[in-house]
Amino acid sequence: MDVNDLRSVVTVISLIAFLGIVAWAWSRNNRAGFDEAAQLPFAEEQGAEGASRGGNQQ
Repeated sequence: MDVNDLRSVVTVISLIAFLGIVAWAWSRNNRAGFDEAAQLPFAEEQGAEGASRGGNQQ
């Protein structure tokens, strides 16, 4: 086995890993979790108003 065979194996493994991540990201089972995570920056929590003003409020 020379270095070119190793490079080919690494390329194939990387392609399989990439396709697995794409399939996981587009899976319908994960849609609700991703939609919830996408709304996190817009969620209002208690105490968030003081933190957005900056500074140390004690």
